[in-house]
Amino acid sequence: MRAGIISPVVTRVPGAHAEWERSADIEDLGRIARVADELGFDHLTCSEHVAVPAEVAEVRGGTYWDPLSTFGYLAACTGRIRLATHVLVLGYHHPLEIAKRYGTLDRVCGGRLVLGLGVGTLREEFALLGAEFEERGRRADDALAALRAALSRRDPEYHGEFYDFSEMIVEPHAVQPRVPLWIGGRTPRSLRRAVRSGDGWVPFGLSPDELAGMLAAVDLPEGFEVVLTAERMLDPIGSPEGVERRLRALGAAGATVVGVRLSAESVAHYCEQLEALHTVLQEIDGRVAHD
Repeated sequence: MRAGIISPVVTRVPGAHAEWERSADIEDLGRIARVADELGFDHLTCSEHVAVPAEVAEVRGGTYWDPLSTFGYLAACTGRIRLATHVLVLGYHHPLEIAKRYGTLDRVCGGRLVLGLGVGTLREEFALLGAEFEERGRRADDALAALRAALSRRDPEYHGEFYDFSEMIVEPHAVQPRVPLWIGGRTPRSLRRAVRSGDGWVPFGLSPDELAGMLAAVDLPEGFEVVLTAERMLDPIGSPEGVERRLRALGAAGATVVGVRLSAESVAHYCEQLEALHTVLQEIDGRVAHD
């Protein structure tokens, strides 16, 4: 089973982070990233919000490190683990802006970029940035098509409903011939969008039965990723059997990759939890191979 790390420190949602994260810095995150890299975890994440209204921050949190800056540092700390935006809001950016900035990151990290992308729901942030909110779904569909045309090309060309460009040079650009695009959302439409335009789906807030029903209603392309997140923090040192049950349940619900949050009291404890989780994953793989 492949597992990625929902990075600590960079996002602090109420009830989903530990006290030590408040005083942690980028060197602490780099230490965690190096351990995750050495142990063979699939990816690290970083999410995007520019500015969150104070009343919304009480629920969603107000701390969101910028993905591009954060991943630039983590790229230098690691050599194998993938760097996944989780997620960028498509409506906040022109597709060529994403292609240039994150294409440069893909070159910096040696082709380890995963672009997690979403339509966005925070009306106040759209207004703050001067982005269109009402037609954000249609714009997102057009932006995805434009991104696919642009990400790995020096001279991209695209002619769509909202975005139109040609005879423009984007250099540097992504080194991966096809940068993985993971589409976030919790609706059948988001899953259809992911199947049509992406390489994976990153749902949230859905029960196993809801997930199974939605996945059964579509034909998934070969190699398509279903990235399911363990909603609660895991404690592989204190409860390895419980962690194994939860990871197996995500696999049964359709996950090809799981995203995990780890319970920890310090940076050192977090790294120990990573090692314990790695052991649990090896045991799951061993039992699957034996079966």
